[in-house]
Formats: sequence, structure tokens, C-alpha cells
Amino acid sequence: MAQSSAAPAATPAPLPASEPGSLHELVLKSLDDDQAQELVSIPLEGKSSIADHMVIASGRSTRQVAAMAQKLAERIKHGGFGHSRIEGLPAADWVLIDAGDIVVHLFRPEVRTFYNLERMWAFGDSGSA
Repeated sequence: MAQSSAAPAATPAPLPASEPGSLHELVLKSLDDDQAQELVSIPLEGKSSIADHMVIASGRSTRQVAAMAQKLAERIKHGGFGHSRIEGLPAADWVLIDAGDIVVHLFRPEVRTFYNLERMWAFGDSGSA
């Protein structure tokens, strides 16, 4: 088999394992159920005190981004994890959901590409597979 020297096109890294019943598992499942695209979870323990995980995902449109954010906040509340703060909902190009231990960024694809949060928060991580 010949190997290509080109890097694979935007293959998302596998999501880290979540503890059953955890807020992290609820967030990942909710976004997957709502057909979020390019779902990424970045562990922040030891890197930042703002949260344990940063979850980044895309929606196909502002309508989908807004719907995912509202459903996620509702599921977090009904799951017993308290209220989460939502910023950016009116425009829904980039919506931030602060759920305490988890910070979620939902983007339209063009906005996500522009800000490239994954690269900014991947400091110190090796790119090996």
C-alpha cells in the first residue's frame, strides 16, 4: 500500500470517553442527536481553569445552531446539571453555552473556520495518531 504524504482532509479526532451519566456525556449525546457536524471535545484539565472540557461543533445554518443551543441548554437543565448561560443566540453564527464544567461553542462552518478555536486550544498536544 502506498501512503500519501498529504494529510487527511479535516478528519476529526475521536471523542474522548465520557463517564456514563456525566455532563460531558449528555452534551456529546445531545449534539450528536441533533446532527451536529465535526464534533470535537478538547480536554482542558491541566490547561485551563475555565472548564474541564471544551466542546466545539458546527451546524449547517443559523437556524440549526440556534436550535441545537436551545435544546442543549434544556437537556442540561432537565438532566439536573443546573442552568447554563447562552451567548450569541440572536445571530446564531457563534453560540457559546457555559455549562460550568463544559464550555460549548456552536458555529456555522464559515465562522468556525475563521476563528479556528481547535488550533488555539490544542497547545502542547502532539499531532500523532
